Amino acid sequence: MDIRAAHRADLAGIYQLVLDLATFEKEPDAVKAELADYETAYDEGLIDAIVAQDGTEIVGAALFYMTFSTWKGKMLYLEDFYVDPSYRSKGVGQKIFDRYLETAKSRGCTMVKWQVLDWNVNAINFYKKNGATIEKQWYNGKIIF
Repeated sequence: MDIRAAHRADLAGIYQLVLDLATFEKEPDAVKAELADYETAYDEGLIDAIVAQDGTEIVGAALFYMTFSTWKGKMLYLEDFYVDPSYRSKGVGQKIFDRYLETAKSRGCTMVKWQVLDWNVNAINFYKKNGATIEKQWYNGKIIF
């Protein structure tokens, strides 16, 4: 198992994992971005990722980007984090998450942040095990164009 920074050639595998994540989150039709959008965002430096690769297959990924907290400073935002179900409980997710945290620290971030669905107890427990605070007092706001 190779845990490493993603390359442009990995985007198709990452995109497939995002589609799998949308299905897992009961929103299979919600993904409107296409692979070409990922490629453009990657080429423009808007997104980055860490992947778990087994042979030629991408079996896990954390997709993230730099942002800024007006209260804390530089922040790495974890947009999507997904491991193929057949690779769960084997330490793959932990290795990806550890690499994500290392990446944030190496970029001078003071915080990492993400969202987790309230019904995803396994993910919540994973994050808590890693010392995360799960905030319940904030609501998400969005406008989709």
